[in-house]
Amino acid sequence: MTVKVKVNGPIISNDDKWVYDYFEEEATCPNDVLSVLTDNNEDIEISINSYGGLLDSGNEIYTALRNYPGKVTANVIMAGSAASIIAMGADVVKMSPVGQIMIHNVRMGAGGDYHDMDKASEILQKSNKSIASAYEAKTGKSHEEILALMDRETWMTAQEAVELGFADEIMFESQEKPLLVANGANNMINPKIIAKVRELKNKQEKPVAEIKINTDEISDYIDAKINEINDKKNEPVNESPFARFFF
Repeated sequence: MTVKVKVNGPIISNDDKWVYDYFEEEATCPNDVLSVLTDNNEDIEISINSYGGLLDSGNEIYTALRNYPGKVTANVIMAGSAASIIAMGADVVKMSPVGQIMIHNVRMGAGGDYHDMDKASEILQKSNKSIASAYEAKTGKSHEEILALMDRETWMTAQEAVELGFADEIMFESQEKPLLVANGANNMINPKIIAKVRELKNKQEKPVAEIKINTDEISDYIDAKINEINDKKNEPVNESPFARFFF
């Protein structure tokens, strides 16, 4: 059995979760994830759709996932900042084709004199080096390469995330495509077939609830059209410059 959990919304502290729940705002705290890590080490599947949040909370989830003996799979829609650290804790990272990963330098608010500002800078730089370790372990890239990517706030598409080693695969790509395609341009049923089915359906004079389409006639027509399409498969196609685009 695979246990599923969502990491959606900002990454927050356990103490603040009740406030988000009160206002019915989506958010994820460490306990939301740690509570599903079972003693019998069942497989865990995490869906991530978050732009990030508190570094400490992200680090806590990351560490728990890395320490979990069972298999952890992360399905990433959006994993930014602290959420990207969580994704790195999975054994397998799968990207939605429309997904993204974003990494950047750690940020914090600070005030005080120049000693305080120097200390804040030191804390930030050491924090960058600490979380870079999570990216290094996943990608195999050097410490310097990772810090450079963080320094320029790097956004990665699904393909880029796989190429750079932040993800292992793109979701759905391994699924088999249908063997029978009526319209090779966009996988839609040939309009002529749709028109013929409608014509045959409209021939019936009975009320809609009692309509019985002659399935043999439709089947014969579709078979003939499929054969016609197959016969023309290897013929040159004169594509219209005004061909429709489907989104």
